[in-house]
Amino acid sequence: MNRLVKTALLAGAAWSALSTMAMAQDVPQDGASTLDEVVVSARRRDEALKDVPISVSAIGAERLEQTGAADITALQQQTPNATVQVARGSNSTLISFIRGIGQQDPLWGFEPGVGLYVDDVYVARPQGAVLDIYDVQRIEVLRGPQGSLYGRNTVGGAVKYVTSRLSADPELTLRGSYGSYNQTDLLAMGSLPLADNFRVGGAIASYQRDGYGTNLNTGAEHYNKDVLAGRLSAEWEPREDVQIRLAYDRTEDDSNPRHGHREVAGATPNSGVPGSVYDTYAGIGDNNSVMNQGLSATIQIDVNDHWTFKSISAWREGDTDTVIDFDNTPAPTLDIPAYYSDDQITQEFQFLFNYDRIQGVMGFFYLDGHAEGAFDTIVGNPLLPVASQFVIGTSGYVDTTSYAFFADVNLDLTDRLHLSLGGRYTLDEKTGRVFRANYAGATRSPLLGGTARAPTLLRTDYRRTKDFDQFTPKVALSYDLTDDLTTYASFSRGFKSGGFDMRGDAILTPDTVNGYNPETVDSYEIGLKGSLSRLSFASSIFYNEYNDQQVTTQVPAVGGIASFVDNVGSSTFYGAELEGRLRILDNLTANFAIGYLHSDFEEFLRYNLTTAKYEDISSQVVLQNAPEWTGYLGFTWIGDVAGGELAVTPSISYRGDYSQFEFPNPVLDQQAYSLVDLSVVWTDPSDRFTVGLYGKNLTDEEYRVGAYNFAGATFDNSLIGYYGPPQTVTATVQFKF
Repeated sequence: MNRLVKTALLAGAAWSALSTMAMAQDVPQDGASTLDEVVVSARRRDEALKDVPISVSAIGAERLEQTGAADITALQQQTPNATVQVARGSNSTLISFIRGIGQQDPLWGFEPGVGLYVDDVYVARPQGAVLDIYDVQRIEVLRGPQGSLYGRNTVGGAVKYVTSRLSADPELTLRGSYGSYNQTDLLAMGSLPLADNFRVGGAIASYQRDGYGTNLNTGAEHYNKDVLAGRLSAEWEPREDVQIRLAYDRTEDDSNPRHGHREVAGATPNSGVPGSVYDTYAGIGDNNSVMNQGLSATIQIDVNDHWTFKSISAWREGDTDTVIDFDNTPAPTLDIPAYYSDDQITQEFQFLFNYDRIQGVMGFFYLDGHAEGAFDTIVGNPLLPVASQFVIGTSGYVDTTSYAFFADVNLDLTDRLHLSLGGRYTLDEKTGRVFRANYAGATRSPLLGGTARAPTLLRTDYRRTKDFDQFTPKVALSYDLTDDLTTYASFSRGFKSGGFDMRGDAILTPDTVNGYNPETVDSYEIGLKGSLSRLSFASSIFYNEYNDQQVTTQVPAVGGIASFVDNVGSSTFYGAELEGRLRILDNLTANFAIGYLHSDFEEFLRYNLTTAKYEDISSQVVLQNAPEWTGYLGFTWIGDVAGGELAVTPSISYRGDYSQFEFPNPVLDQQAYSLVDLSVVWTDPSDRFTVGLYGKNLTDEEYRVGAYNFAGATFDNSLIGYYGPPQTVTATVQFKF
């Protein structure tokens, strides 16, 4: 509590000082950089960032290019209190946490705590969601619960990937990159007007790279990249008041699976610790395939000067075939072959209105989704008797139908005082089917194409339907201290529906057949944003109450692995954020971000396999992926060189200590680290030719982004870590026609 009081006092002092400075500078100096320059659509309409009473980070295409951002995981470095990483065992599966709220488990049926949107289309599944950055206008990160404005209710926040609109003139951009580990990236994108009111365009990108390491058992590359991605779009204005946009995208990822790095030695042959953190001794194989594609249609009709109607229709599907070797040895001790498949249809209707003193949006959202999969857990430790070696086969599906009505209204009570009221009613219907059984022999089960044989032990077999509904309100009061400075206070509630544990073992945990319940977050926030002379900034302090928190844990047990997805109880956390841009000189600017997060579990109920009772172990656990401090500082110098414009951007990002799971582990948890980057970009006077040189992780920091913990003799003491990219240098050439 003392730390909370200190944080509040420091924030209050900062509010007072900044407000006083702003009052004294009602008219900004010439050349000042203000948040009026940054336009976002966080509230479903274009408006200046300073006028939005929520915490939003907006990174535009120019900034992404200056910093050499390759994919959306780059958001983690520049966004306070955010985790945006490649999931363990994957090249393109996304895990996201904002202010300590998210979802690490990418298994089918689990919903993300942070919503991902591509041009307002909700992407329900994390597979293939590590989007490479191309053809992008900006990326917005909304921190805190989102429900009254966005298609799917999310408890942690939302990431919006906004692609570039098609040009009215013919355009073609060609880009090629070559870098460390034989990185070879090729991109072509452009647009072509076929009539004054009709344009078509597209982009295709190939990303190839050798592995950072090697599978020392098979000789295959490890941590390589083999991705082909593309988009096609068409924009048509049949009348001045009607806009229609069709878009299709597809991504194919054939990169090798990431088996991780054994952090401690085991007892079986070739179970030592490889010399490089990117090497492995995995024996299950190196085949992996991920495909994602989607089609959307957006129709906007300007009914009159005050009302606009918008329809967003979308279909998406994805398929994944993969293998993960959890023990990182040639032996089939803990081998996991798996497949995932999903499809979704979403429909959203929006009614936007704008009068002199009232603006807002009302809408309806519908989702019909199906997610299925199967995986084997091969328990073939050669140190165990042959009779003890077996495979656990798991399969199932989740069908989700969701309906939601939402509204968000902004009232201008006076010229400077504004009240925002929002609400959302969500009704989810979920049907889950879970099957889990033991099969004799340490080979694939019939579920994954193995030898046909009957189960030796049926562990789980049920089908169940449950409904979840919730009303989530939002209220915010904002006040324009000056024309350039706004302060606000807000309350919002986030909701994530319940479901069924696809790994649930009804023998070890009988309650699994009942599923788990929804979780909610009550978020309180005050903020101050705007500009002071050469400084543009956004700041906030927040306090969250997280209730019925859904947590996935897995522990070794007699006869297999016990999986728990429980509503473990509640936690509270608070923190502060400050980000902005300072123009030091006319040609020198600094971008900065700092986040502070403190969290505590008030209650954490866990099922005791021995006593068959739930116990409160809150004193033993922490919030995962929630470093206390995160920070970023980058400078950009722009000058005239050789007749063109040269931009030099050195930067450093910091991430404090954090735990990979709720249960701390000194072998797997990541200590604080910093990443140092440097980019140099030269553009010719016509803005048609660009050359860039990008250095990433220049100090070659080794840092974990994920882990698995299967300690004990049964699984050969498998403690596995997954690591972020090493030092790399990439050169890029781009032509615009």
